[in-house]
Amino acid sequence: MKKAAHFIAFQQDISGITLPEKFTFPFYYEPHDLSKIAAKALQDYLETQTDFEHNFGLDDTQDGLAIGKMFGVLVVQNTEGRLGYLWAFSGKLAERNHHPFFVPTVFDMLEEKSFFKQEEVILNNYNKKIELLENDYTYLKSIQVLSATKIQAEKEIQAQKETIKIGKKRRAALRQNNPEADVEQLNKESQEEGILLKKMTLYWKHHITAAEETVADFTSTINQLKEERRKKSAELQQQLFEQYAFLNQYQELKSLGEIFNGNPPAGAGECAAPKLLHYAFQNDLKPIAMAEFWWGQSPKSEVRKHQQFYPACTGKCEPILRHMLKDIPLEDNPFKTNPAEGKTLEIVYEDNYLTVVNKPAEFLSVPGKDITDSVWSRVKLLYPNASGPLIVHRLDMSTSGLLLIAKSATVYKNLQAQFIQRKVKKRYVALLDGNVNESKGVIDLPLRVDLDNRPNQIVCFDYGKPAKTEWEVLEKRGNQTLVHFYPITGRTHQLRVHAAHQLGLNSPIVGDDLYGTKANRLHLHAESITFNHPVSKESITVTVAADFE
Repeated sequence: MKKAAHFIAFQQDISGITLPEKFTFPFYYEPHDLSKIAAKALQDYLETQTDFEHNFGLDDTQDGLAIGKMFGVLVVQNTEGRLGYLWAFSGKLAERNHHPFFVPTVFDMLEEKSFFKQEEVILNNYNKKIELLENDYTYLKSIQVLSATKIQAEKEIQAQKETIKIGKKRRAALRQNNPEADVEQLNKESQEEGILLKKMTLYWKHHITAAEETVADFTSTINQLKEERRKKSAELQQQLFEQYAFLNQYQELKSLGEIFNGNPPAGAGECAAPKLLHYAFQNDLKPIAMAEFWWGQSPKSEVRKHQQFYPACTGKCEPILRHMLKDIPLEDNPFKTNPAEGKTLEIVYEDNYLTVVNKPAEFLSVPGKDITDSVWSRVKLLYPNASGPLIVHRLDMSTSGLLLIAKSATVYKNLQAQFIQRKVKKRYVALLDGNVNESKGVIDLPLRVDLDNRPNQIVCFDYGKPAKTEWEVLEKRGNQTLVHFYPITGRTHQLRVHAAHQLGLNSPIVGDDLYGTKANRLHLHAESITFNHPVSKESITVTVAADFE
């Protein structure tokens, strides 16, 4: 029997806790009681440990860059039937891969004798050679000489062209005003000026070519070294992808290269979940339940709350976990369950041209990847003869409220134009999990999709699309705040991120299972919409109060 060094037995009596029938669905879950106990033990350790120093951003007096960290726990059962748990962290912790009580990384790139470290020395030697050449005095001087030569050549040639231009005007004037002017002499002057320009051009071309050859002697060597370095780096990366391999319950190894078809995203395999499962399979430990939580200050772009549980990321972890959890019964995938089943679509306004419906929470606006039941499919059945796309705008599946439905392509285009021109006025009501101190304001935080964790959005000032929201407080309810949102733009998850992000209101919407804490529902409702009727041209306002009970 293998002895798992990082197996931690439960210290308290857990006999009254029923084991889960299926393993945790990693991408959407409610932590099992055993996972909560294991996570609490890890959090208590983090609060009091002296084994390492890492600035999580929880202590204002601590020096160094504040970096929050995702931690994971895996409840396991050993071959004797004893229950315990494993701990892991994502990435590195305090610049190290190995710490007491935590499972090791799947592949340790920091190990001194590893092929990665040995190849890294070779790459560093290339870097040093390139740096020395790029900073060589003769090379830098040759670049200056080339630049100065080009400038001087341009200056003198341009001056000669100007001389020719002036001379041409002077000779033209002489020919016009003085019939007795020596035409032959004037033509000779013109020829001599042209010949001088050609000689000057050849002269400076020769000097520029000589200067370029001196520079080229260096750049050729530098470019050759860079190409060799690129090839070495690519070979090392490919070798790393092949060596970085993950086990499943059948002891089948599958490398990063195989899993991602040779192109894994940066940091793939460094998350807590793959580390935990790989160690469990290495040591004959049966996975029972898993959970991951954030510890520390939130990153500037993402929304991460201290001590809150989060699902595994989709971009980096989903392909890996698909292999590692092969044939292990998982809890139901909620993304394949129709959330609209048994719910009705209320019509709150209708005429011959358009309809306004009140969409329930957890109800798709349009068909999804696995679920077709949606506002669109319901409306299509309701109005089988309607033309056009029908759905003028969308709401998140979890958001309830008003949606505009066009019964013809012409009406659709008119309403779409109003949205594009920002003539449609929308008002949302939301209950926030926290106290908002100011009474009103504007949030202006650009958003883009989190490429490693779709469909989540992150704040990105470099590549994000503009996203702007006006807001005002309606009332305080203990530690919660009821607000109105007036979105100026309509980005995906805009109100949810603007509410939860530390640069926004820093108070997630109650029930937000992506950026806050899960509850009975997302407490966000599109309660009012104002638009100009495409046919009658009158202003129409439709309002339906939220039902947050």
